[in-house]
Amino acid sequence: MKLIRFGEAGKEKPGVHINGNNYDVSGFIKDYDEMFFANGGIQHLSWMIMQHENMLPKIQTGTRLGCPVAKPSKILCIGLNYAKHAKETNAVIPQEPILFMKSTTAINGPDDDIMIPKNSVKTDWEVELAFVIGKRAAYVSEEDAMDHVAGYCLHNDVSEREFQLERGGTWDKGKGCDTFAPLGPWLVTKDEIKDPHKLRLWLKVNDKMMQDGNTDDLIFNIPQLVSYLSRFMTLLPGDIISTGTPAGVGLGFNPPVYLKPGDIVELGIDGLGVSKQKVIAYQ
Repeated sequence: MKLIRFGEAGKEKPGVHINGNNYDVSGFIKDYDEMFFANGGIQHLSWMIMQHENMLPKIQTGTRLGCPVAKPSKILCIGLNYAKHAKETNAVIPQEPILFMKSTTAINGPDDDIMIPKNSVKTDWEVELAFVIGKRAAYVSEEDAMDHVAGYCLHNDVSEREFQLERGGTWDKGKGCDTFAPLGPWLVTKDEIKDPHKLRLWLKVNDKMMQDGNTDDLIFNIPQLVSYLSRFMTLLPGDIISTGTPAGVGLGFNPPVYLKPGDIVELGIDGLGVSKQKVIAYQ
């Protein structure tokens, strides 16, 4: 299934994407939140759709989509997790996953505007494969890790490089600015993705291809990440984990290239859809 959330920001309702159309399932499901995933919501919703597919209300074309997951407890991100990206930034290949957290207040709809933060001079883009936890995970083995994954979605891990790298401390303050986590359009359940480690992912700025990579370049794969992260914190249903970005970020160019108001960012991943964001100045 392809799960969506639609409507005004902060008032989204759950829906599904079927054969090119979006349908409202709020009559069956309250929201795609921790309780939904923890209590077998995907299986229940699949059964309900099979019973009532011809009765689902169709969502009007052009209706805004929000993040496909409601109120995740955390967004965990992995840095320098593509070998070619590490090389372009002159970074040493990490021996263990580099972990940072992205504020949940950064969550944005897939086609919402990206707002450059106040005093920002180095706002950058990062197309990433994110996955969503479907079952509580603590000290999980790699062999059992995929049992804890609900599905996958597209993520633009927007980053302010000066805040991230030149202001001291951790990366978090360059990652969690408002609008810096466009997610979606869909949460695609894992049964629809044959191999998440063989997916093309790409990103364009003003229709110019900047990133064109494949998840086969991941240094740490999804089972490794689930197992590793679950040693340090409990992963809750609905948590979002973003797996890193391939080569082609603005920081990696010589000289670097950064986003400015009016730019259009478009990105996609095989099977997970496409999103498009306009860059606007701080408001």
